[in-house]
Amino acid sequence: MLEKLFSPESIAVIGASKTVGKVGYDTVSNLVKSGFPGPIIPVNSAGGELFGLKVYPQIADYPHAVDLVVIAVPAEMVPAAAKEAVKKKAGAIVVVASGFKETGVLGRALEEELTEICRKGGVRLLGPNCLGVINTSIKLNASFSKRIPQPGHLAIFSQSGALCTAMMDIADERELGVSKSISIGNKADITEVDVLAALAHDDETKVIVGYLEDISDGDKFVKAAEEASSRKPVVILKAGTTVAGSKAASNHTGVLAGKDTAYGAAFKRAGICRADSFEALFDYATALALQPTPKGDRVLIITNSGGSGTMAADAVEKSGMNVERLSDSLASKLRQALPPAAFIDNPIDISADAEPRHYATAIDIAVADGSIDAILVVLAPQYMTQPAATVRAIVAHLDESMPVLASFLGGSDIMPTRKELAAAGLPFYDSPERAVGALKAMYEYGVWKRRPARHVVRFPVNRRRVERIITRRQRTGRLRLGEVKSKDILKAYGFHTMEGRMTTSLEEAVEIARFIGFPVAMKIVSPSIVHKSDLGGVRLNIGSSQEVADAYDLMMLRINKHAPNAIVEGIYVEKMAEKGLEVIIGMTRDPQFGPMLMFGLGGIFVEVMKDVTFHLAPITEAEAVQMLKSTRSYELLEGKRGLKEVDINAIAVALQRISQLTTDFPQIVELDINPLIVGEVGNEPVVADARMTFARPLAHH
Repeated sequence: MLEKLFSPESIAVIGASKTVGKVGYDTVSNLVKSGFPGPIIPVNSAGGELFGLKVYPQIADYPHAVDLVVIAVPAEMVPAAAKEAVKKKAGAIVVVASGFKETGVLGRALEEELTEICRKGGVRLLGPNCLGVINTSIKLNASFSKRIPQPGHLAIFSQSGALCTAMMDIADERELGVSKSISIGNKADITEVDVLAALAHDDETKVIVGYLEDISDGDKFVKAAEEASSRKPVVILKAGTTVAGSKAASNHTGVLAGKDTAYGAAFKRAGICRADSFEALFDYATALALQPTPKGDRVLIITNSGGSGTMAADAVEKSGMNVERLSDSLASKLRQALPPAAFIDNPIDISADAEPRHYATAIDIAVADGSIDAILVVLAPQYMTQPAATVRAIVAHLDESMPVLASFLGGSDIMPTRKELAAAGLPFYDSPERAVGALKAMYEYGVWKRRPARHVVRFPVNRRRVERIITRRQRTGRLRLGEVKSKDILKAYGFHTMEGRMTTSLEEAVEIARFIGFPVAMKIVSPSIVHKSDLGGVRLNIGSSQEVADAYDLMMLRINKHAPNAIVEGIYVEKMAEKGLEVIIGMTRDPQFGPMLMFGLGGIFVEVMKDVTFHLAPITEAEAVQMLKSTRSYELLEGKRGLKEVDINAIAVALQRISQLTTDFPQIVELDINPLIVGEVGNEPVVADARMTFARPLAHH
């Protein structure tokens, strides 16, 4: 692991400097100021003394072993310094200098040379282009940060050195205290994966907070993050988005997946609380560090003003959590204990002349009742309000079993109270919306922690058939699959399609239609035409032989007119499916995280509302159901608004089958079933149309 980086017994600084403001000066200064107990060895060819410590002209001149070496010399001198550190049998090296791969070709070559020296020497490397490392529990500050953080239980890691400093600053302001701060810089060796793995098992750390611009290895990241999240909350702000969406996506799933979806899906799988702003990063971290996670989503709001209570209730509803109606027994207990002017409902409005003890009483009664999961106290400064005394009363009644968050509205009147709130361990927010955002993150983390063990179902399928189709297509270079062949693959994986055949003659089209029975659908089959219906290449609900013949002629005529150069393989005649609800199921393969499954309701819901949801494969049954539930249009599946209920379980099974297909065959890069027609319970869903794209086979040299 990273013991020598986090817990070294001795530290050398190559490039220690007597010039104030130079990195080599600041780093030695921080080591001395923070009170590092072991030997600190400044190294500079000029020799002499620094902060009362002997300066060695070379690290080789120091007679004993050195655990950690910080290199603070210009980039071009770094490889030579790293070689010296390796000779000294250092366990870890921190390179703070910039001028590496972030600057272009020459810098990249330097970084590769440095990485190779460390790899050969068996030394772990942090950086280059980083701020350094801090471990408050052993008084280690091997960084050039202006700030020496208070000890505590929040671990910070960041790809940006400047943001590391900003994060420590906010942690101090919120009285959170920091256990470790790791600036990973260019990640030449030590990446977020190593840091997450180390912090997962770090007893000093209760919450991990991170800032990332990119992820080095998707698969390893998900595993390390999942392991860390199962032990403690991990909150990450991810800036910059993937390149997954930059290829011209040819299907719905590809277009909708866009750039950032893969990270969202990966974070969801790994139980990471994803912050979408720097503000949210600490809103979530503060709540998770100071309060227990809620056991459910029932929120009670206690306030001293109707307006702020309404704002809070709106925020809770919008977040998808519940403003729980008070049970009769809870309401009557509150009525007896609170002033007669109090409005007993949820929100509980204790009224403008609420005394501090009333808040405490309401909290006690609500916690004891057991019918709610979280409490939000919203205080608006009024003439009679006593913010400081109220804080003390609330804090004295905090309970380990239930989270209590506070939103104190206002400016300078409330300012002195904020320090008290922070010091007392009560998370506070400037607005009810921010408090609810934090509560929602806590709730989702709790749900993830309580998730059932992951069990991925495997269905009996015909893999050989799919292998044959893919191999043939990759060999001939025809990598886009139209409806007919896509359906062949889906049938091999247990999907249901209507009976149909392809033909190149009008007479045969009529025969096929008679054989399979009316009504039928007719569709043009052509690798050159992506959107068949735009060119009149699709006819539905054809009811007689005469209509089949007319449709055949008309289709051929239209194609010749509008797309004279198109290759037409024939016309597909297929039995019409029963009516049902149209849904879209798809998969797009992300270069980082692998197959991402997509689900959405067909038509306007996907086209206009973009109401879709994504999940990484392989997917479990519970995750598939959760995927459906997380769309805004889920109630249409349940049969609300006068519609019939559809077979939700059948859709979940379809997602699991696609998950198995795309995990079994990495050659499939995109897949779209649009639509899958879903009927009532007991009716097999039908694939009405489908498309796939395969990867180009890797050339053999």
